[in-house]
Amino acid sequence: MIKRSHVRQFLAVVDAGSFTQAAARMRVTQPTLSLGIAELERLVGAQLIVRDRRHLRLTEAGGRFLPLARELERKFAEADRFGEVRGTDWPELKLGLIKTLPGRAVQALVRALNPHCSLELVEGTDSELRAALSDGRLQAMIGLLRPDEAGEGVTVLLDEPYTMLVPAAHPLAGRGEVAPEELAAEVMIARRSCEILDQTSRFFTRHQVRPRFSLRSESDERCLQMVAAGLGITTAPASLQQEGTVPLRVTGYDFRRRLGLRAAPGYEASWAARLEHALAAFRAAIAD
Repeated sequence: MIKRSHVRQFLAVVDAGSFTQAAARMRVTQPTLSLGIAELERLVGAQLIVRDRRHLRLTEAGGRFLPLARELERKFAEADRFGEVRGTDWPELKLGLIKTLPGRAVQALVRALNPHCSLELVEGTDSELRAALSDGRLQAMIGLLRPDEAGEGVTVLLDEPYTMLVPAAHPLAGRGEVAPEELAAEVMIARRSCEILDQTSRFFTRHQVRPRFSLRSESDERCLQMVAAGLGITTAPASLQQEGTVPLRVTGYDFRRRLGLRAAPGYEASWAARLEHALAAFRAAIAD
């Protein structure tokens, strides 16, 4: 008989992308996890995961079993909460957020939503959140919107440029716009969470700009704080500008991003009033 532990072990391996990381997350030994997956494969009568030294992938059977496993885990979670006393107007909202959203806007969004629901936030890359939304692990997400994305279940929140942010006291701060070649001698800070990191690198390489880096960090807050402190300059969406930094247009650096809410089918309609209020708070915080 398939047990919940089998399902959770399988999902842990899929989500972590490796047996080592999945075992650490579940706080079991790797041999224990491997035995659990082997037992699950015996019970379903098919190999679910192919693994070698560096990679793992789902077999065709594993791909078919994955949505079933997600649904089973959702049902187990519902059963765990069955006896909880909860008001009829106290639904759950599991909301995905890309990591590069302005903190003040997320704070405003949570303040507006928190009194109306049991709220869980999940951070990830845009592709990770889209996968979670499609297989039911999220009810909604705020992430990047492609140019052709519109219509039911999609709400555009922001269309903004990427810009160069420099310290307020920087000699170029009053220029407004500079040629990329003028930045060749500057010290840069690399935002490793940037969605266009590769495009940015190629842009400056084409213009013979190969700077020295004083910091490489996944934390946007840390990067922008260090720009304000004078450690270096960085590219970022305009909405991430912080006190002590000044936006500077770089000629030809014309990248933009569209942010929006994507909701699971049928979910946005039932949440229209609450979401409208919360998204208005999100937009207002960015505009301030």
